[in-house]
Amino acid sequence: MSLGWSSISALAVGGTLIAQAPANRSAAAPVNAPSVLRASPAPGGAHALTAADLEAFLDGLVPQEIGHADIAGAVVAVVKDGKILFMKGYGYADVAHRRPVVPESTLFRPGSISKLFTWTSVMQQVEQGKLDLDTDVNTYLDFKVPPAWGKPITLRDIMTHRAGFEETIKQLFVKQQSDLIPRRQYLIEHMPRRIYAPGTVPAYSNYATTLAGYIVERVSGQTFEDYVEQHILTPLGMHNATFRQPLPANLAPQMSQGYKVGSDSAKGFEFVEVAPAGSLSATAADMCHFMIAHLANGRYVDAQILKPETAIQMHSPQSGWPEGMHAMDLGFYEESQHGHHIIGHGGDSQWFHSDLHLILDQNVGFFVSFNSAGRDEYSPRTVLFDRFMDRYFPETTPPPSTLATSLADAKAVSGLYLSSRRFETNIFSPLYMAGEVKVQLDPKDSALVIEDQTNLNGQPTHFREIAPMRFRAVDGHEQVSFTKDSMGRELLYAGFPFEISQRVDHTLDQKTTNIGLLMFSLGVIILTLLGWPFAAIIRKHYGLTAALSPDAKRLRLFVRVSCLSAVVVVAMLAWVADKFTNDIWLGRNGDAEIHFMQLIGLLVGVGAIVAIYQAIGSWRDPARWIWVKIWNTLLALAILCFFWFLFHWHLLNPNLNY
Repeated sequence: MSLGWSSISALAVGGTLIAQAPANRSAAAPVNAPSVLRASPAPGGAHALTAADLEAFLDGLVPQEIGHADIAGAVVAVVKDGKILFMKGYGYADVAHRRPVVPESTLFRPGSISKLFTWTSVMQQVEQGKLDLDTDVNTYLDFKVPPAWGKPITLRDIMTHRAGFEETIKQLFVKQQSDLIPRRQYLIEHMPRRIYAPGTVPAYSNYATTLAGYIVERVSGQTFEDYVEQHILTPLGMHNATFRQPLPANLAPQMSQGYKVGSDSAKGFEFVEVAPAGSLSATAADMCHFMIAHLANGRYVDAQILKPETAIQMHSPQSGWPEGMHAMDLGFYEESQHGHHIIGHGGDSQWFHSDLHLILDQNVGFFVSFNSAGRDEYSPRTVLFDRFMDRYFPETTPPPSTLATSLADAKAVSGLYLSSRRFETNIFSPLYMAGEVKVQLDPKDSALVIEDQTNLNGQPTHFREIAPMRFRAVDGHEQVSFTKDSMGRELLYAGFPFEISQRVDHTLDQKTTNIGLLMFSLGVIILTLLGWPFAAIIRKHYGLTAALSPDAKRLRLFVRVSCLSAVVVVAMLAWVADKFTNDIWLGRNGDAEIHFMQLIGLLVGVGAIVAIYQAIGSWRDPARWIWVKIWNTLLALAILCFFWFLFHWHLLNPNLNY
């Protein structure tokens, strides 16, 4: 959406079973929708964007993509000049029952594309004078966002993902309807820390979007679900679309199943607590209506959901992004390529993965949704749209020349970077430390290489400077740009404008440092625990006794208990991480276990003090063997380092608002 799962769940590669599933061809346009368009040939070297050519192109590509990535089903739709040009389902909506994807009737969950409906709702209220984009949002709320940074949050900040909130994920999804709580209650209980000044650093926020949805409720006097249905879905003829959870009885049978991979079992319906950020369920046909309306600046058939000037404002880049890079619009984000003005939005729930693109200067819209995360090393939907652009709107001008400063500037920006969209003050902060990215110069060809940025061959993408501090992929259209914040820290702007990466300046915040400290700490702690019974066995075998005073024995026992406590903490952290990544276990039912882990962690802290005292005492005892003194010192250092890691990365923070 990203509800945000593209940064948490991995796409992957699988077998070809689903590629052999029968595809469904759209027989006709939906009732009350514009007739299917027959496009005229395109000029130049591009293929003509016609229904026939699209079908041949996509029929050769989509089944291959979903089979390769083990995806159960997909839907693709293209609109042009106010009409549906192509719409087709591929694979299965329900593998077990061999139910095919039917684009007119099969519901998909487009994830964060839902946000575009929220932003459209906000702009409708702006038109009516009930909302102002640059007013403190507290003006519209019946609770307060506490002051911070000396600046209020505005709707413009929220719509450009610059409200400044820390990432939050607790209860983003819940297991069942009964777990959903009122929107106001969620917003108050789950308000994240503000880690950036409003209007400065882009950091994608589902919470902020939900706040905007609640503001629409407040000023309109309707629930968000009722408002969107009455003012967007019904006027656009989107009769197979809803934000309601669970689905209305008439739509529930049409819902596609969701899958981790197509060859796995189906998952249940996803209940999204942050509904304005991602609870939409809709058919591809209905999504076509929405695309047509925005391409026509708010108009669909006889319905005008936005004034043309309002729609144009929504589709225009906002200030604050580097020249030549994609910027945020008001809700939409820029993704132009090949010389064409393109805006859009992606969406990821746990199982559904979607993209919506509007090629504004060609009056073309493209929607794709997969009902499985799949397994692949690259995003199939990104590849699909890139190939669509290459075929129908190819780049006609040669790439810019490389600047003479490319080598020196690449060296200057090389370093370690961390995403601005992150957990920073809560127990999940180590996840984003682990997501640190290395930017470095490739000495073989003097190009910039960014860790995890690869082409379809799996080879690193190489970037060369084409404008001051702006680099373009050698074999692609992707660009990255570097600038500095007010504190002089290097910032990396890449493909998506709703987040950036910030250089990691402090050694103690770097992944390598922390992994090294953890390996040292746990290595010494585990060897100590393993050596404890072994030493006892040796002493018993030879009839020896430990030459320790009763106080020294008690100290040694407490230190060993601290070592065991560290191992328990690691085991519980692994359990939490497993729940986080595999089960989307993000409710309150784990709070007691986490608090227990934190209490054990505090015991490790006390153990560190005792271990230091023991080490000092052993050095003062002339009867102690030198190697025992050295080991006690290493052990004290190991326990101290482990506790520092827990403290530094907020794993002991009792506030479980993560």
